[in-house]
Amino acid sequence: MNSTETQSETSNNDEVLAVKGPEQQFLTFIMDGEEYGVDILAVQEIRGWEETTNIPNAPEYIKGVINLRGTIVPIIDLRQRFGIQHVEYSPLTVVIVLKVEIAGELKTFGIVVDAVSDVYSLTLDEMKSPPDLGDGKTEYLKGLVNVSDKMVILLNIERLLNLSDLGLE
Repeated sequence: MNSTETQSETSNNDEVLAVKGPEQQFLTFIMDGEEYGVDILAVQEIRGWEETTNIPNAPEYIKGVINLRGTIVPIIDLRQRFGIQHVEYSPLTVVIVLKVEIAGELKTFGIVVDAVSDVYSLTLDEMKSPPDLGDGKTEYLKGLVNVSDKMVILLNIERLLNLSDLGLE
């Protein structure tokens, strides 16, 4: 094969990649038997459940705060935030610590989930828009995607962790 053929093949492969689009990675977790995903670039760390310091008058889904290496981190129970029945925390229960930009400022939050599942690399073409239910209930959804014959719900964590919605402003 000469260099012209190699260059032509490379160009064709580049076109295929350009059509497919860039990939984005999502960390997925389980809640109530459903799989949810968040942008892996927002994940700071994954920790086991630990007791929190309660905050007076906070909404029920805010479990309290923890001190994470000098940073005070609010901990949000996603089951309660989504209106899913609360269950006792188990050894699989984890806190996913997220760092997100809200109103131009980096904020750190922890979300309590049943268990961590997997990491998926997805393209924008694979993601489907959330259905419009007409009542704003899907505003926290980035999209939906089928992975290995199951539906994964991708969350828009910037909207999910909006300070005014959380009652923290």
